Amino acid sequence: MSNTDRMPRPGSIFAEVVGTVEERKRTMPEKSYVATLLRGGTDTILCKIAEETGELVKAAREKDKEEQIKELCDLFFHSMVLMADKGIALEDVERELAKRFGTSGIDEKAARKKKG
Repeated sequence: MSNTDRMPRPGSIFAEVVGTVEERKRTMPEKSYVATLLRGGTDTILCKIAEETGELVKAAREKDKEEQIKELCDLFFHSMVLMADKGIALEDVERELAKRFGTSGIDEKAARKKKG
């Protein structure tokens, strides 16, 4: 069965990819894209995130849904590499999303401004 034939339950593939990224961080194999990014440091990872963000914006404006999905995947993936670099677990992000869920985005943003 190929990767495209897999139909994991929604959200579970994120955990699998994060797990693989974390494993690459632990082992730092020579022939690993993730390890190459991590060896390059935070600025290298951030440059990839900026690049992928620009490509997503362009795809959202000019391209079809399939290309938009591919660019979203690239952005999510590089964000996961940043999470590993900074020691942020998927559970940390999920916990923050859960805190925000059911709250108006306008209200949530206003609450952050009051704290800062």
